[in-house]
Amino acid sequence: MKLRVVLVKPSKYDESGYVERFRLGYLPNSTLNHIRSMTPTAIDGVGITTFCIDEYVHCETRYLELLRGSVRDPTLVAIVGTQSHQFHRAADLAAYARANGCMAVIGGPHPMTCDTTEFHNRGISFAVAEAETIWHTILHDAVSGELQPVYGAEHRWATELDPPVLVPPARSELKRYLSKMMGVYPVRGCPFTCNFCSVIKIAGRSLRSQPIETTMATLRRAKAAGIKTIIFTSDNFNKYPEAPALLRAMADEKLDLQFFCQCDAQIADEEELMSLMAKANCWQIFVGVESFNRQTLLSAHKGHNHPEKYGKIVEMCREYRISSHLSNIIGFWDDVEESILEHVSTLSKIGPTIASFYILCPIPGTQQYADFLSRGLITESNLDRFDTTTPTWRHPTLTWGDLHRLFKTCYQRFYTLKHLANNVRYLKPRPGVAASEYSFLIKTSAFARYSAFRGVHPFSGGMGKVRRDHVRQFLGLRERTYGRSLFPLPLNLELSHADEALNRNAKLVRIAP
Repeated sequence: MKLRVVLVKPSKYDESGYVERFRLGYLPNSTLNHIRSMTPTAIDGVGITTFCIDEYVHCETRYLELLRGSVRDPTLVAIVGTQSHQFHRAADLAAYARANGCMAVIGGPHPMTCDTTEFHNRGISFAVAEAETIWHTILHDAVSGELQPVYGAEHRWATELDPPVLVPPARSELKRYLSKMMGVYPVRGCPFTCNFCSVIKIAGRSLRSQPIETTMATLRRAKAAGIKTIIFTSDNFNKYPEAPALLRAMADEKLDLQFFCQCDAQIADEEELMSLMAKANCWQIFVGVESFNRQTLLSAHKGHNHPEKYGKIVEMCREYRISSHLSNIIGFWDDVEESILEHVSTLSKIGPTIASFYILCPIPGTQQYADFLSRGLITESNLDRFDTTTPTWRHPTLTWGDLHRLFKTCYQRFYTLKHLANNVRYLKPRPGVAASEYSFLIKTSAFARYSAFRGVHPFSGGMGKVRRDHVRQFLGLRERTYGRSLFPLPLNLELSHADEALNRNAKLVRIAP
């Protein structure tokens, strides 16, 4: 006997009901690869064969055959990294697998932060904690042939991280993506309390890091496998206490891997750290600036952002030859059309390399979602639409049409020929990569404007959308399995007392390079 483990990163249903698929994706999913790397080759004396599917880039549907059980070898189908807008699709895949003789479990941000009690004890299991705390228990149970209804209800997070060295995606997998990238989690958690963000409910406020040598071993393995770019999929790289030590190790070893990371806006006051990042071959920094209105930021519990310093971030990035990516949210409570247009104008003057815009979305599981839900402000009833590109709540002054139009306008007004010319002017490409960096700027600007013209987000998942299968193929099975054709908006899943204590006791750590 062997245990077949099928790991699936679910897609979502688009507004027409089709499963969203792309001929080329932007980047391989980090969670999918992380859990694959955590899966042993054998457990309890039983061999394990593992398969990985990222639905966003699997345009053919032959992989659904993997979701059919075997008489001799048990099959575990794990739906991983499930966001709220992917929950319908995840539930459909789990029901399909269960109906075809497989065991199925759904994990990810949605089951971790939202109450899924209504769907328990229907043959589908739910993972409501980090994989490190429950994955091996799930595998043990799968070998025995029966899963528990829920895993991880007592503790959402591991107190310490000791993950394996990651296995890089195979070259055949990387061909499905625009760039040969790989995600790595050196640290998890965020000390801040932004009310629209689910990170502190998914990863907690306490910063937990893996050993530096584990990260370095992963980077060496990635380079040997032909990976060109590393994405540090941590939410505040500049709050990672061991970041300077990791960066020095990367620079000393001369791995020749460029990396992308996310920092909070306080990076503006951390030039020594940015200098180290440049020496370690940082390619791009992503910063959630969100708004230029200080009162709006305070209302969103993001008081650590100071708009007068946003320009300094861009200037420092230019100085150290790092691409700057500033993320923005439109449709905050105090926003009006004039303020949004002024926001884009101010942002254009600052001139980051890249800007992304999102419509304010009360993400299920967040403090903002609970507030909006209790006040009856949420107007969208379909979880598929909670993807930050579709209006989902009743704004006091802006209509659905206004927000959708302004979403397009932001991209059109930012990505102009003047912006492109300024980027070319300020760009200081590293030796040997000038052509690729100039090409990246031109393609990004053109694609952003084209996507906005079509009314879709340029960073939504990939290029070359493919229409293959439709939600109607699964509605009957969904109703038989869960008793509903459309899932209700969930309540938030509250933290256990122990996890609440961890969040309360979290401390903000300043890095000393």
